[in-house]
Formats: sequence, C-alpha cells, structure tokens
Amino acid sequence: MEIQKFWESFLKEAGLPLSTTYQEAFHFELTQALADHLLKLVLTNKKRATASSLYAYEIQQERIPQVNDFSILTDWAGTPFCVIKTTAITILPFKRIPFALCMREGEDDTLESWQKGHRAFFTKEGNALGYSFCEDMPVVFEDFEVVYRR
Repeated sequence: MEIQKFWESFLKEAGLPLSTTYQEAFHFELTQALADHLLKLVLTNKKRATASSLYAYEIQQERIPQVNDFSILTDWAGTPFCVIKTTAITILPFKRIPFALCMREGEDDTLESWQKGHRAFFTKEGNALGYSFCEDMPVVFEDFEVVYRR
C-alpha cells in the first residue's frame, strides 16, 4: 500500500483533518533483516521506543522528534505497516542512559548488550554520516505508541 493512501486511511479512521501531517516514513536499522525484525517487535508491542544519535539529526538537518509527532513505520521495502505517535523525548549522553529506558526498546536483556549493539550501530552510522561515536555522545531516546496498523 502506498504511503499516502495508508496515511489517509489512518486520518479517516482517527477522525483527524486531512491537513494533519506526519514527521517521516521510515524503517529501523541499516539492514533488511534487522529492519524487519524490529518492525515485528513494534507490531507485537515489545518495542515501544527507539534511540538515535543527536549528531545524525544535526548532520542531516532533520528536526528532532517531538511529543505528539506521527510517523509511518515501514518494512525494509518501504511498505507501511503502522503509524506511531511520539509520547516522550529524552536526550542523554550515551553513557548515562539507564536500563529502564533501554528496556522499552525491546531488543536487549541487559544494559551491557544494549550498549554493545548501539555502540556498533552508532559507530557504523557515524562512519557513514561523518560523526565519531563517543560515550558522551547525546542520544535522542524516543518513546512511542502504535496508533494505527494495517
């Protein structure tokens, strides 16, 4: 289903004006396997948050998500599967992110495994975008809820 048609179906079902906008249509991660796995975690309500580098937003000149923003979550191929609504934004240095936040991502059983996986992701993303990961790097932690699904 095309993104715009999916969005319009959501607006109609939610009773929102057609002028309502979404922040972005996106998939998680840098590989198909991980993107589709994380989508499945969202659709089963195990993943209720995501973490992003503040540097990535700045380099790409993108606005940081804000509470009440809508976004469309897709699979790797760009097929829309759900609309999420941002419920909270927390910005902390990587080394200060507590496991209570990490758990909401639904990906890891320990703080150490969360840090290991996200160090690797931010290092790879940083190499691609032109920033260097460090333990003091600010991380944008976004809580969300699924408000519409296919």
